Amino acid sequence: MTTVKTLIIGSGPAGYTAAIYAGRSGLAPVLYCGLQPGGQLTTTTVIENFPGFPQGIDANQLMTDMCEQAKRFGADVRDGSIEKADFSSRPFLLTDDRGNTIAAETVIIATGASAKYLGLEDEKKYAGMGVSACATCDGFFYRKKTVAVVGGGDTACEEALYLSSLAKKVYMIVRKPYLRAAEIMRKRVEETANIEILYNTNTLGLFGENGVEGAHLVRYKGEPNEETYDIRIDGFFLAIGHKPNTGIFAGQIDMDEQGFIRTQGNTASTNIEGVFAAGDVADPVYRQGVVAAGFGAKAAIEADRFLQEKGLK
Repeated sequence: MTTVKTLIIGSGPAGYTAAIYAGRSGLAPVLYCGLQPGGQLTTTTVIENFPGFPQGIDANQLMTDMCEQAKRFGADVRDGSIEKADFSSRPFLLTDDRGNTIAAETVIIATGASAKYLGLEDEKKYAGMGVSACATCDGFFYRKKTVAVVGGGDTACEEALYLSSLAKKVYMIVRKPYLRAAEIMRKRVEETANIEILYNTNTLGLFGENGVEGAHLVRYKGEPNEETYDIRIDGFFLAIGHKPNTGIFAGQIDMDEQGFIRTQGNTASTNIEGVFAAGDVADPVYRQGVVAAGFGAKAAIEADRFLQEKGLK
C-alpha cells in the first residue's frame, strides 16, 4: 500500500494544474492520467483561446507541457486509472487498475466529462476534421462557413446562436418535431436569420475527402413519408449533452441529477471533507480548459490548507 498526501484522479487542464500547485506546495502528489491522458482537449487540434499563446498551440503539446511542468514540481504522474474509491474512512482508500491500493489524506477528482455522440462511425473518422462537441472551442475555425448543430435542447440552441455569429449558415438537426429548449431560447433561434431548423431529422452519416463536406440525413425516419437527403456543411457540432465520469464515486459524493459533482459554494470542496473536485466533472456550464485549470488550482490550494489545518503536512 502506498500512502500519499494528495491523490489526483484524472489529467487534463484541471488535473495537471492541480498537480502543479500541489507539487509547488510540497505535497508530492500522485496523479493517475486515466483512460484519456490529457483529457478532452486532446480530441481537438489547435487551441486558440488558451491565454498566453497568441498564435494558438497544439492541444496535445499543451497537455504534454502541463504534464512536464507538474513532474518538474515533484508530481508522480502515472498511467492507468483508479477503479475503486472508498471515502468512508480516512485515509481514503483507492484501488488502481493494476490492483494497487493507495491511502490518500486528500483526493482531487478531475476525471472530466465525456461528450455524448450519436454513435456513428463517421464521428470517429472525422474527429478533429470537422466533428466537434464544443462550439466555443472550435467555432472560430468556421467563420463564414456552413455548419450543423445536432440537438434540440438549451445547449444546442446556445451553440447554434453562438455559431450563427461566426458562420454563414447554421443548420439545427432536431430529431423531434419541436425544440426542447426554454421558450426564450426557442424564440431567439427561430428569429435568427441564418439558422435553419431541420425538424424530425436524424443523421445517417457524414462525407468528405479530407474533412467533413456534408451530412446524409433522413427525415421522418421509419414513417411512410421517410425521406433521405444530403446537406453541404463544413462542420458538424454535437450538442446532445455531456456525461460526467463519476461512476466509481456514485453513492459517496453528492451529485446533481446528471451526475456532475456538487461543490460547496465557490470552492472545490465536496460534501466529503478532504475530497475536492475540479474541471468538467463538476462543471455542467462552462466546460472550458482555462476554467478547468483555474478550478484545478483552487482544489490544490484547498487541499493544502486542509492538510495544514489537520496537522497532516
